[in-house]
Amino acid sequence: MAKIISISEAVDLIHDGMTVGVSGFGAFASPDSILEGIGKKFRKQNTPKKLTIVSGVAPGDFVEDGCGMSKIKDDGIIDTLIASHLRMSPPIGRAVSENKIAAYTMPLGVYGQLMAAIGGKRPGILTHVGLYTYADPRQEGCKINDRAKEQGREIVELVKVDGKDYLFYKAFHIDACILHASYADELGNISLQDEPIRGELLELAAAVHNNGGTVIVEVKNIVKAGSLDPRQVLIHKSYVDYLVKTEKEDNIALAYSPSLIGDIRVPTEGSVKPLALSYKKVITRRAVMELQKGSLVNLGIGIPAGVANVANEEGLSEQVTLSLETGIYGGVPLDGPLFGASVNPDSITRSSDMFTTYDGGGLDMTVLGGAEIDPCGNVNVSKFSGRCVGPGGFINISQNTPKVCFAFSFTSGKQDIAVEDGKLVVRQDGSGVKFKKAVEQITFSSIYAQETNQTVLFITERAVFRLLNGKVTLTEIAPGVDLQKHILDKMEFKPEIAPDLKLMDMRLFREKKMGLSF
Repeated sequence: MAKIISISEAVDLIHDGMTVGVSGFGAFASPDSILEGIGKKFRKQNTPKKLTIVSGVAPGDFVEDGCGMSKIKDDGIIDTLIASHLRMSPPIGRAVSENKIAAYTMPLGVYGQLMAAIGGKRPGILTHVGLYTYADPRQEGCKINDRAKEQGREIVELVKVDGKDYLFYKAFHIDACILHASYADELGNISLQDEPIRGELLELAAAVHNNGGTVIVEVKNIVKAGSLDPRQVLIHKSYVDYLVKTEKEDNIALAYSPSLIGDIRVPTEGSVKPLALSYKKVITRRAVMELQKGSLVNLGIGIPAGVANVANEEGLSEQVTLSLETGIYGGVPLDGPLFGASVNPDSITRSSDMFTTYDGGGLDMTVLGGAEIDPCGNVNVSKFSGRCVGPGGFINISQNTPKVCFAFSFTSGKQDIAVEDGKLVVRQDGSGVKFKKAVEQITFSSIYAQETNQTVLFITERAVFRLLNGKVTLTEIAPGVDLQKHILDKMEFKPEIAPDLKLMDMRLFREKKMGLSF
């Protein structure tokens, strides 16, 4: 039976040098009270320190002093980080970029499956996910900074099975984990009934418990034994060592939101405010034009997430199924700190189950972002401009989906780009170049895309490119844009130019609905 303890008692279970798993996906499922307690204790007593933190999408809300891992940002608490994505926790990402923390980032789907393997006492997982990317030992082997390379630790190996290349991600020991859930009963059964996502909580709990570690669960409330709906109990009491009732919840993602968990359904067409006409909406509109009736689609964070809004505005939401790597099918995905949840979801499954679908080619299409693109069509989103952010689910998704649309602004940095009178007006361009001679890190491999016959588009506000015969090829240009001045001069390489170069659809640049239908 799980023991109910205070936050300070939970913090005292974490000792110097331990490997600690932390739940969360962005702002969701973040054990903020215990993390805050760890930070406070360290500042007073210089302990716990030199921790190895294991997480999927490191919890955070894009805020310097916000929720999640930001609460343990002090130099010295974290020595090593094994995670998938760091963008939502700015101070942790910065510490990794500055080599204050040795960091390894792996594909998010690999992370969840690896936790399950550790729980099953298997030596690791064998998969094709990550081949020809920075995760491949022939490149960087998941080591995202110099400190990780100096450690000499190898978390992934290249192996051959029946003459084919695979990656073997190796199991490792985790001493303890800190989880967040909605409710626990007095015996330690854990319910996620108010949570919009399931994440990898069960896998992480099993990985720790089955190998002699300590499982600590922070909950909103502890209820009478037998009062929980067994269909909502994700983690059985046999896994749980300690329960902690959180003292406060200032994280908006932890608040009860009935439309995000299926308790109610709210009208979306007409009630979800359409995006204002802007160059970003041009990008999302063009991506929506690639949707097909009945398709299963994944959307990335940022500009790609706007596809859900435009599809809803055009009345197409019910004719395609949008999905998220958090395990959600259907509904209208949210963006920002609430990315990972959807309004009116059809189904909420575990993240690892969703990645089984993704890895097996179950998606029809995905819309993802892009930070750097080279002449061959390799894409980098994991390490650029001095920032180490990791791939999240990007590699699992982009590597295994028949149609991949990268949707992003043509340049980065401060810019003034308007949509006026049915055309694009570039008043001030961003100083950052995204189309590079060489990418800093390969997160999407053009070689793998060609081997698997993927359809690949690069959609920006001023131009659309396709990956044809292993080369980035310009196929569409926006009205109002000068080919040389606004496109070619803003690229470090000259792309192939299609002989039938076309104007982008004029409807993209007008206020009214496009009138799309299948």
